[in-house]
Amino acid sequence: MTDIRRLIGERQLMPGDSLPAENALAAELGVSRTIAREALRGLAALQIVEVGNGRRARVASSNADALSLILDHTVHTRQLSIQQVLDVRRTLETRTVNLAALRRSDAEAAELQRIVAAMQVALDGNHEEIMELDIRFHEVIARASGNALYSILIESFRVITRQTWHIGWRARGSYHNRRDNIHLHDRIARAIAAHDADAAEAAMSEHFDGAVATLLRAGIN
Repeated sequence: MTDIRRLIGERQLMPGDSLPAENALAAELGVSRTIAREALRGLAALQIVEVGNGRRARVASSNADALSLILDHTVHTRQLSIQQVLDVRRTLETRTVNLAALRRSDAEAAELQRIVAAMQVALDGNHEEIMELDIRFHEVIARASGNALYSILIESFRVITRQTWHIGWRARGSYHNRRDNIHLHDRIARAIAAHDADAAEAAMSEHFDGAVATLLRAGIN
C-alpha cells in the first residue's frame, strides 16, 4: 500500500485521477497482480482510492469515513471515553466557530440560521430531525472556518454524536431546557452572522459546558 501511495504522490495524481490498470501497476511495483489488487482494496477501505467493477482505481477525495470508524472503534473498546471525545471536540469547535465568524460566507451564515429555524419547528415534533440538524449545524460551522481539515475532523464525530445525542436530549428533560439548547444554537448562528468571533466562541464554550454536564448527569463518563 505504501508503494501505491508513493506512486500517487510522485505522479501528483489528484482526486478523480485514475491509477494504472492492475496489470500495469503490478509490473511497475514488481509484485503479483493479486498483491496489487489486495493493496488497492486496503487503500479503498481507508478511502484513499476508489475501486469498482470494470474500471480502474481512482484517487479518492478526502472524507471523514475512515477516521469516523477509528473513533467508533476506540470508544466501543473503551480506549476513549465519551467525555474525552467531547473534550477534543470542544477544543476544535471553539476554534472553528471563531474562524467561521471571521471567514463565513453570506450563504453559510444564512444556512446556519435556516438550520436553527428548522430546529425550532421540529421541537414540537420530530426530535430525530433535530439531531440531524444539530449535526449539520456543527459541520457547516467547520466548513465555514475555511480549513478543510476541520471539516474532516468534525464530520468524523458524526457516528459518536448519533450514539449519544438521544441520551443528552432525554437528560435535558423539560421542554424549557430543550428550547434553551436550541436558543444557544441561535446565539452561535447570530454571532457568526455578525462576524463577532468572541461572542461566537463564548456561546460555543457554553454549549459544550452544557453538553458535558448533561451527559455526566446521565451517567456518561
